[in-house]
Amino acid sequence: MSRFIGILSLDTAFPRIAGDAGNPESYHLPARVSVVAGAGSTEIVRDGRPDPELVSAFRAAAETFVAEGACLVTSTCGFLVTVQADVARDLGVPVLLSGLSLVPLARAATGGAPVGVLTASAAALGPGAIRAAGAEPEDVRIAGLDGDALFASVFLAARAAQRDSFDRSEVEGRVAAAAEALVTRAPEIGSIVLECGNLPPYAEAVRRVTGRPVLSILDGARLLAPA
Repeated sequence: MSRFIGILSLDTAFPRIAGDAGNPESYHLPARVSVVAGAGSTEIVRDGRPDPELVSAFRAAAETFVAEGACLVTSTCGFLVTVQADVARDLGVPVLLSGLSLVPLARAATGGAPVGVLTASAAALGPGAIRAAGAEPEDVRIAGLDGDALFASVFLAARAAQRDSFDRSEVEGRVAAAAEALVTRAPEIGSIVLECGNLPPYAEAVRRVTGRPVLSILDGARLLAPA
């Protein structure tokens, strides 16, 4: 049985471009996707845990991956950090559902400096999610893309209203601008963690405009399941 990474995906309609955490080609090992029906952006990107039936569905999909030979289980949405423990408990393989779980590592690697978190929704990213990632709210400086009309229309709308195409370079510009504004507002930031699974395609642009190391769930996958 060959090793593969199992990706728990939200139920979305927008394209998963190269570098997106929901695109199997974004990973360093073979990967498979399991879409959790009913787990749309509006059900998961919120301040709090998903509904219990969705938590059970994510756990069941993870168990299926392990039975099929997965060496790691990841996800496409960093807000699932709130159910990281539920999915990982006694599963038998590493589970990394959110780039937010890399915040303690990023902070330690930069001498305890605050970590910038670039998220799909700053309004929804509450202290519970930060603590579920093993950090404290005072350890992070948060900037969201929820105020950007383009980003919100593609990634945060209800599934039926999501756009079926977008200009990658235009989204990259919006993401880079948000990151640059974040470090201007909080220059004490030592690194940046990408919460959102749609943001890794723009990691290099964020690194370029901020001059900070940038970590995403894809980097965590390389650490936990080396090739």
